Amino acid sequence: MAAKGDMVYAWAADAACQEKGECGGAVTALLTHALKSGMVDAVFAVKKGQDLYDAVPTLITDPAEIAQTAGSLHCGTLLLSKLIKKYLDGAENMRIAMPVKGCDAMGLYELAKRNQVNLDNVLMIGLNCGGSVSPVAARKMIREKFEVDPDDVVKEEIDKGQFIIVTKDGQHKGISMDELEEAGYGRRSNCRRCKMKVPRQADLACGNWGVIGEKAGNATFVEVCSEKGANLLDAAIKAGELKTEAANPKGIEIRGKVENAMLKLGDKWRAKDFEGLGEGKERLKKIMDATSRCIKCYACIENCPICYCVECSTKKAYLVEPGQVPPPFMFHLIRYAHISDSCINCGQCEENCAMDIPNALFMHALQVDLQEMFGHTPGVDMELPVLALVEEQTERKRLSDTGSDQIFNIFE
Repeated sequence: MAAKGDMVYAWAADAACQEKGECGGAVTALLTHALKSGMVDAVFAVKKGQDLYDAVPTLITDPAEIAQTAGSLHCGTLLLSKLIKKYLDGAENMRIAMPVKGCDAMGLYELAKRNQVNLDNVLMIGLNCGGSVSPVAARKMIREKFEVDPDDVVKEEIDKGQFIIVTKDGQHKGISMDELEEAGYGRRSNCRRCKMKVPRQADLACGNWGVIGEKAGNATFVEVCSEKGANLLDAAIKAGELKTEAANPKGIEIRGKVENAMLKLGDKWRAKDFEGLGEGKERLKKIMDATSRCIKCYACIENCPICYCVECSTKKAYLVEPGQVPPPFMFHLIRYAHISDSCINCGQCEENCAMDIPNALFMHALQVDLQEMFGHTPGVDMELPVLALVEEQTERKRLSDTGSDQIFNIFE
């Protein structure tokens, strides 16, 4: 019987699933079993659309369709947590299994704290993540650095510190990620700063790090992170859909070293990016200058997994004067005040900004400052955020009763 903390190599029992899936097809087999057995009502995942730069979210109720989601899409930059809340009623009345990157899992936890997602109905299969590449930037990078037509690329992967492409004629070409990023290409800036590489707040944490020997490339490293994950693993093995063996101790050691190297790389990029912002008034001026390009399209709010208020304060005339473009700086201050302690550095506010404002950098820098001051890490458990002083409805009633938006009289 599996238990929390167990580490195994796993692969699909079905040969077709092995071939279609990544690293032996274990994740595909687990999702398929969860749906076939009735553990969940649906699987919510991502499949390739027109090409490998087009990631399409899909809700699956037919187990035969899960194979369409097999494999990685590093050039697809979707965040699934907000979609669960927005289109699937926060999994309130549907049991859903889903593969999640670190930021997906963090977003789900932050929404669950705000009663926007029912985690009891979500089965998370975590995926180790070294980062993703914006689809537009990926096409440019492949054309300029790899000197390959982006439309000729049929597969990509990030492995052993390289971004690797496979073309229609079967050619493989890889370039060091360090080289790409020093030249201004490579992963999204928020991914470079990310330190959630193995999402252990999911029910299972899966990836290729630490799979060595004859199983390398043919099996997935699976770490059991919850009782729910243990039950799924046991059930898939018992049903004959998944095969496992104990993880090689040397492989476990290597996995730890890879993770630590990625964390150190995240620290390096944080230091570089945050130092460039400066501190105090210098940082404030840079933020005000950059946000002065804002056209108030609300893409940052629409795509942020933490923004969920029905009555958005940025749309209240007494806080943000309407009809102004760019909007008053109060528009951005409201977002910083509401989100900064809970920012998961998913990058969606920057990825979707029409004016290329580095919103994720500003918000992430604030979040890290607050984390260092108060010790709160967002998205890893159900601990409430630092600024959760009052329930929203309680605050709205107090505001209505008193006519004041001041929680404490700081001037006494």
